[in-house]
Amino acid sequence: MTNTRSELTKTTLGVLFIGVLIIASLWILQPFLAAIIWATMVAVATWPVLLKLQALLWNSRTLAVTVMTLTLLLLFVVPMVLAIGTIVQHSDQIVEWAKSLSSFHIPAPPEWIARLPLVGDKAATAWQQAADSGGKELIEKLTPYAGDMAKWATSKFGSIGLLFVQFLLTVIIAAVMYAGGESAAAAVKRFAHRLAGPRGENIVVLSGQAIRGVALGVGVTAVVQSALGGIGLAIVGIPFASLLTAVMFMLCIAQLGPGLVLFPAVVWVYWSGDTGWGTFLLIWSFVVVMLDNFLRPMLIKLGADLPLLLILAGVIGGLFAFGLIGIFVGPVVLAVAYTLVGEWISDEDDPSVNKKA
Repeated sequence: MTNTRSELTKTTLGVLFIGVLIIASLWILQPFLAAIIWATMVAVATWPVLLKLQALLWNSRTLAVTVMTLTLLLLFVVPMVLAIGTIVQHSDQIVEWAKSLSSFHIPAPPEWIARLPLVGDKAATAWQQAADSGGKELIEKLTPYAGDMAKWATSKFGSIGLLFVQFLLTVIIAAVMYAGGESAAAAVKRFAHRLAGPRGENIVVLSGQAIRGVALGVGVTAVVQSALGGIGLAIVGIPFASLLTAVMFMLCIAQLGPGLVLFPAVVWVYWSGDTGWGTFLLIWSFVVVMLDNFLRPMLIKLGADLPLLLILAGVIGGLFAFGLIGIFVGPVVLAVAYTLVGEWISDEDDPSVNKKA
C-alpha cells in the first residue's frame, strides 16, 4: 500500500512538473508563437517546391534555402513596403481629396439607371434626392463617425511596424525550418508515434497534406484572383491600382473575395461617365469573382485527398474561430478529427464489431 501511494505521488508530481514546464515554455515563446505557426505552415506548404528547387540547384540545400528565403521576402515584405510607399507618395493627393469633400456635389443620375429592371426607378429617385440635397445630409450623418475612424486608422498604422517585424520573424524561422526540415519532421513523427503509435505518424502526414491543400486552394486562388483583378483595374485606369491589388489579395486570403474592391471600382468608373470601360470592368469583375468556384476546389484536391466540404468548412470556420491563422488550423483540426473518427468506426479490432460478427 505504501509503495502504491509513493508511485501515485511520484506520478502526480511528475505530471504537474511537466505541465508547469509546458506552460512556462509557452509563456516565454508567446511573442514568437504567431511567427512560428505561420513559418511552420509556410514551410510545410512549400516543402515540395524547396526539394524541386534543390534538385535544380546542383542538389545544394544552401542555395535552395537562400532562393526560397528571398522569395518569401518578396512575397511578404515587398508588397507592404510598396503599399506604404504608395500611400506616402500620394499623401498630398489624399489630403486634397479629403478637403474637397466639403465642396463635393453629387451629379444627376445617368439615364441608364432608370432603365435597370426592378430597382431602376427607386435607385434613380434616391440618387436624384441625394443630388438635390448636395450630399450635405450624408456628410452630416458621417461626421460623428469621423473621429472614431481617425482613431482606428491611427491605431492600425501604429501597428504596421509590429506587423513588419512579425513578417521578418516568419521569414527567418521559415528559413531555419527549410535548412533542417527533415530532422524536425522526423522528431515530430517520433513524438506522434510515442503518443499514438503508427496512427500518430499517419496523423502527422495527414496534417501536412491538409496544410498543402489549403495553401494550394486558398493561396494560389488568392494570387490569381488579385492579379487578374489588379490587371483589370490598371487597364481601366483606377487610381492606386497596386494598393487595391494588395487589398484584394488580403480579402481573398480572408475568404471575402475580390468583389469588395472590384464592384465599387465599377461604380466609380460609371460615376465618372465612362460607360464603355465600366461595362468592361463589370464583366471582368464577374469573371474574376466566379473564378474561385472551380479553381479553388481543383487545387485543394491536388494537395489533400479529403472531402472538399470539410476543407472549406475548416477554412471558413477556422477564420472566424482563430483569425487569419485559422485558415490553416481549421482544416487541419477537421481533417484529423474526420480521419480518426473514420478509422475508429472501421477498426476491425474494435470489440463491439468482433462481437457482432
